[in-house]
This record gives sequence, structure tokens and C-alpha cells, in this order.
Amino acid sequence: MKHKEKRPTSQARFSLVFIRRLSQLVFFGIFIFLFLRTDYTGSDTLEYAVNILFRLDPFLAAVTMLAGRTVISLMLPAAIVLVLALVLGRSFCGWVCPMGSLLDSCNKLVGTDRKGRVTLYPRLGRWLLCTLLLLAFCGFHIGGYLDPFSILVRGFSQVIYPAFHGMTEVIFTFTYSSLPEWANAVTEPLYGWLKAMVLPADRKYYELVWLSCVILLAVLGLEMVQKRFFCRNICPLGAMIGLVSGKGLLKAVGGDKSCGKCRVCSSLCRMGAIDDNRVIDMSSCNLCMECRQKCPRRIIGFGYAGLSRSVSSSGLSRRQFLGVAATGILLPAVKQVHGLESRNIPLLIRPPGSLAEVEFAGRCVRCSECIQVCIGNALQPALLEGGLDALFSPKLVARSGYCEFNCTLCGQVCPTGAISNLTLDEKHTFKIGHAWFDSNLCLPYAKGISCMVCEEHCPTPVKAIQFREVEIVTADGDHRLVKQPYIVDEYCIGCGICEFKCPLPGKSAIRVTNAGEQRDPENILPRAAEDGYEYG
Repeated sequence: MKHKEKRPTSQARFSLVFIRRLSQLVFFGIFIFLFLRTDYTGSDTLEYAVNILFRLDPFLAAVTMLAGRTVISLMLPAAIVLVLALVLGRSFCGWVCPMGSLLDSCNKLVGTDRKGRVTLYPRLGRWLLCTLLLLAFCGFHIGGYLDPFSILVRGFSQVIYPAFHGMTEVIFTFTYSSLPEWANAVTEPLYGWLKAMVLPADRKYYELVWLSCVILLAVLGLEMVQKRFFCRNICPLGAMIGLVSGKGLLKAVGGDKSCGKCRVCSSLCRMGAIDDNRVIDMSSCNLCMECRQKCPRRIIGFGYAGLSRSVSSSGLSRRQFLGVAATGILLPAVKQVHGLESRNIPLLIRPPGSLAEVEFAGRCVRCSECIQVCIGNALQPALLEGGLDALFSPKLVARSGYCEFNCTLCGQVCPTGAISNLTLDEKHTFKIGHAWFDSNLCLPYAKGISCMVCEEHCPTPVKAIQFREVEIVTADGDHRLVKQPYIVDEYCIGCGICEFKCPLPGKSAIRVTNAGEQRDPENILPRAAEDGYEYG
């Protein structure tokens, strides 16, 4: 009498899918926790490695090191992800990545595939990966534009988080003024908890909020076209992990001829990793385990074998490879023609501790961590001030905020060292720019009206803004003394609080530029005539 083969129960098979979903939930929770900790909580030192997500990103590590032509020790942990890909396949995309978890959740809201199950552009992700790596090597670093973590953090920090803050304040202001006291006894403690644990310390405003919003919504909205469209067709990080996992130790045991016309596994695969012959491509499979759970004959599984030398059918063709090479050569050449590197942009003021502009642009991954953590809301995402490859990089806009004198948080959160982690003493003397008075707007100059706001807020131990008494003649012919402010060059660090606090509406009477910035020794300040210095 033959014994029937014992098959795993559905409950046992379900457990792997359940564990995968639980893993996604846990890692997304960790992402949210670290995101919320990337804010000022009363301490000048961050207690957690809030930038760990970016330091584990092998794609960002590769483009940053290629662009900087150096090994960045902060990003060496990214090698762990590639090593694990050899052993665990592309499970990072299915079990860990917060963007993938968000897309899976979003797909349940917008529906499933509407354009078929086959990946629409199977070679596009690898084409983008190779192009971005080559561009970085040629000095044109734009990898952060398509990196999933950068897109996600920018969207959360500049759109979702501040919008949630504003919506929360509106709701609880309404409940406080409209509900009876017994109801406020419930709502007010809830608001207090949100204020202490979830909401940022202050309301913040960002200049490129709509652009960040459109990009994030586009990534989520593409779920209406195809499940995990971004992961399957665009994501360069997923393409890099897929290249490694496709040649790794973990292999799939799929169907055979006895499957007949059954297409259950290929019909539900969210990554399009299973073809019509039930062959599973490990470079695409993110080990969601849905196929293993729902296979009617229970014959799909995963095991270990030797390193594979097989090449995925989604590799680059010769024509595409030539296109990658042409793009890598052409765009850096166009960047040089643009000419922004050959001239200084006065209002492009970088955070304190920033490297020289060329090296800074090569290391910055546009993660928005420094912009989010800035206490004074001074850091804003740049548009095209520094060129196409400077989009979303941080710049100081003094009219919207100021650089807090005793804050070093931006250097602490930078995952690549584009912003050095300064000590407090170093920060106090690090010059990022210089303030200038506009005598046509400044009240003591233009109107003969006394005003001391800028001097009162100047944070340097010896005030960088001082006064000289000048006798003026009023419209009535009276003579009187007015204190007119001036800048002491050696004390001004360009923090921007004077411009932020200037009481004039609209344009400030004192403006901060990057003149004299410490990171660029050629960007010197004009010297006074009594110094005996001649220009030209």
C-alpha cells in the first residue's frame, strides 16, 4: 500500500505570508519611528541613527562613491544588503523596503493590474541603474531623484508630515472651540499626546512642496497601471539588488509539465517574476510567498544551490548599452555648457559644515533629512539654482527661517558626509555667508527711523551688527542723531536671523548671501578701502 505524500497544511503555508506581512509592518513602523525622531525634541544630539535607511542603500552608496571618487565609511553598511541578496534573494524589496510596503498597501486601494501581468518595461530599471552609475562617475550625480528612500522621505517630510500637522491643528482647534467641556476632557489629552509624540516641534513650510507631492503621488498612482510598477520598471535600487539576487544561492523550485494549463502563480505574481512556463526569475522575485501559498498542487518552493551564471532575459541589449554610454557622456558635457559651476550663485547658501560645492553636489543624495531636522525652517530644497543636478539639495533661505546658533543637527543626520558633523564650537565660527544692508530699505538709512531688531537678535558673542551715530536732517529741517547699523565682517557667520527677523514686510532690508563662505576660499569678501587692497 502506497502512502500519500504528506503535504503542508494551508495554515503552515499561510504562516510565511503572514510573517512577510508582519515584517513589512514592523520595518515600516521602524521607518516611521526614525522619521519622527528626525526632528528637534529639545536635545541638540540625536539619540538614534535616523539616517540608517540611507546608509543601507547600496545604490546610493555606489553613486555617491563614484561621484566623489572616494570611499565613504558612513555608507559601507550598504554592502550588507548586497551580501544578504546573495543568500536571501530580493527579499529586501518584499520584506523590508518601506516604499514597497506602502505600494502594496496602496494597491489594495486603487486596484490590481489593468495592463496585464507582464512587466511593461523589464529593461528600464537596469537601464536607469547603469545610466545613473555612469553619470555619477562622470560627475553628474542625480541618483537621489529616483532612489525610493529619497522619494519617500522627501514626500513625507515636505508634504505628508506638515500637512498632517496643519490638519491636526485645524481639527483640534475646532473641537476645542465647539465641543462641550466634557468632550474636550478627552480631545485635549489626545492632542497633548500627539504634540509630544507625533507632531513636529513647530509648523514648517517648504518651497517645493507641490513638486515633492506630485512625484510621490505619481509613484503611488502608477499602481493603477501595474502592481509594483515603480519597483518592477523604474527603481534602480531594486534593479541593483535584483542583479545580485539573480546570481545568488537562493533558487526557486517551480512548476513542471504536469501543471498543465494552470497559471495561478503567474497570474498573481506582483513582480511579474513567473513566466508562462512557471519559471521563476529570482532577479525579479521579491519572495512575497503568495505563489507558494496559493499553488493548487503545492509544488512551488525555494532552496539553495550554487552561484548561478545565468543572465536574465531583461538584461540590456547592445543598442541600450550604447544609449547608456551616450547619455553618460552627453549630460555631463551639457552641464559644463550650462556654466553654473564657473560662476557663483550668491543666494545658494549651503548648511554649515557643507563641503565645497562640487564635492557637496557629488555626495548629497537629496534625502531631505537635513531639511526636515532644521530647527529654524531655514533649509529649503533648491530648484535649479545650482544646476539640474542640484535639484532638492538643501539651501538656506533666510526670509523663511534662520540657522540656529547652537544647533548641529543637520550634520548629524547627513548619511553621506556632504554636511560635516561639526562640534558646537566649530559651528559657532563656521561662516556660511554674509549679511548686507540695503540702505534704500533699512529704516535708519532710508527714513531716519530708529530700528534695532537685527542687532538684538544677532547671536554671536560679539555682535556682528553694530551701530554708528549719524547726524541727519529731517524733512522739517531739524538735525538729529540716528543709529545706523553696519556689519562687522569678522563676526558675521551668515546665520540669517537678521534677515528673518527684519520687521519690514516683503523684502528684507538686510540680505544674506554666500559671500565669504568658509567652504570656498575664493569667495572672498570685498575689503575696506583703508585696508589698502585693490581689485582687478
